[in-house]
Amino acid sequence: MADDNGLIKAKVVVNEDECKGCELCISACPEKVLFLQKHFNRLGYHPAGYTGDGCTGCGYCFYQCPEPGAITVFKKGYIEMEVC
Repeated sequence: MADDNGLIKAKVVVNEDECKGCELCISACPEKVLFLQKHFNRLGYHPAGYTGDGCTGCGYCFYQCPEPGAITVFKKGYIEMEVC
C-alpha cells in the first residue's frame, strides 16, 4: 500500500516470534488498533496483532514494548529502500 511518495497511511508490523504477549503495546495505543491474537507464537505466547487500519504512526506502542525488534512503526510517507 504505497505510491511514489511512500506509504499512503501509517502502519504497525508486529514480529510475532519476538512478541511475549505482555499487552503493553495494546494498552499504550491511543487509537486501539492493536489486539492480542488467539493463536500462539513459537514461544507459546499470544502475540499482539494489528487490525490493519487506523494507525497514526505515533510510536507509543514501539516505545512501550520491552522486546527489541517486536514492533516496527511505519509512518505515513515512508519509502522502502531496496538493498542491493
